[in-house]
Amino acid sequence: MHFELLRATPNKWVEMVFKDFDSFLSDHASSEKKASGMALSVAAHYPDKPKIVSAMVDLAVEELSHYRQVIHLILSRGLHPRPDSQDTYVKKLNSAIRRGPDFFLIDRLLIGGIIEKRGSERFSLVAQKFAQTEPTISHFYTTITASEERHYSLFLELALDACGNEAELFDRLKELLELEANLIEELPTRAALH
Repeated sequence: MHFELLRATPNKWVEMVFKDFDSFLSDHASSEKKASGMALSVAAHYPDKPKIVSAMVDLAVEELSHYRQVIHLILSRGLHPRPDSQDTYVKKLNSAIRRGPDFFLIDRLLIGGIIEKRGSERFSLVAQKFAQTEPTISHFYTTITASEERHYSLFLELALDACGNEAELFDRLKELLELEANLIEELPTRAALH
């Protein structure tokens, strides 16, 4: 299963990350930690859905491994992790989650997939930008890009299983992708994942 984002990340984001990579790294670490927590939360809320529990537990472990890798990268640069900050992008996407048992899980999974897809796109841009100057960083972000691609596909597959109606699911996905594109346009650009 596959979808495309409706708006590409602007070039000014890549330049901002390149100029303030230390801030980006700290935000990246925070994002991986939050992603691990979100996966565990989903698993805890749906103990009666073994496929979701299994997938989310595996995802939580992988995201926590990414967190560890980013923390080691931060420390190897002589830096310290910064406190977590609120992610307005994720908060605004999550505010679109519909309430009620028929919709909540589907929207949560679709939004998780959109966030992972945006992460994949942006990590790929970071890998490309650092290819000539810091090949180790470039390689790390190329690897992370592939993980994010797998994650967004997993979320979409789980959402389809939960929904059961592909046309209905893709109608909702289109609505959420339009919201996400508007957020990319409206939110201030910063040296952060989102």
